[in-house]
Amino acid sequence: MSNKLVAYIGILGVSLFAIAAIIGPLLIADYSVVSQYISESFTSNTEYGSYLQYFGYVPSGILTTIFCFSVAKFLPSSRLIKAGFFGLAIFYGLGTILVGLFPCDAGCPTNILDSSTSQLIHNAMASLTYVFLPICIIAIGLGLRKFQDYGKLSQIAMATGIISAIFIFVLFSNPESGYRGLLQRVIETSFITFIISTALKIRNSS
Repeated sequence: MSNKLVAYIGILGVSLFAIAAIIGPLLIADYSVVSQYISESFTSNTEYGSYLQYFGYVPSGILTTIFCFSVAKFLPSSRLIKAGFFGLAIFYGLGTILVGLFPCDAGCPTNILDSSTSQLIHNAMASLTYVFLPICIIAIGLGLRKFQDYGKLSQIAMATGIISAIFIFVLFSNPESGYRGLLQRVIETSFITFIISTALKIRNSS
């Protein structure tokens, strides 16, 4: 694949996620983007949940996986960069697919005893994703620091990685916080910003 095609795949992948995350809450009365997780917009009991799953999150995960597996060859040769994007492909790309295929129960409960199998898979994959997400992005940022032409992208990677790490720590400290929806959206925005920045960088490369 060409650099431009890979770039557009990455942009489309995160755009589908963003669109689904915006549309979902609009379809549910009294949904709060501040206090409710994104996953609560496509729980097993929501009327339009399956549309968000199969036209939003699952294809987003597929495209993001393809992007993360493909993008390293258009960037400087570095083990950190390759490992970082490989991790993102596994934990964010494939993770988004699994989270989309296995929606959480109504209210997205965190109590294991009250959870269905789908909920358990959903929570486990989401947790793994958020544990490794900032690590992978920061690793990419460190790898890019060695290359002068990628200084700005390195800074974006470091900034988004650190921001996401801080907000993930706060979210994990209190997953029932009244601001959990807002915290999660900051985390996702950080990742989307990094992916789009990377896609634009390789799109303009020779």
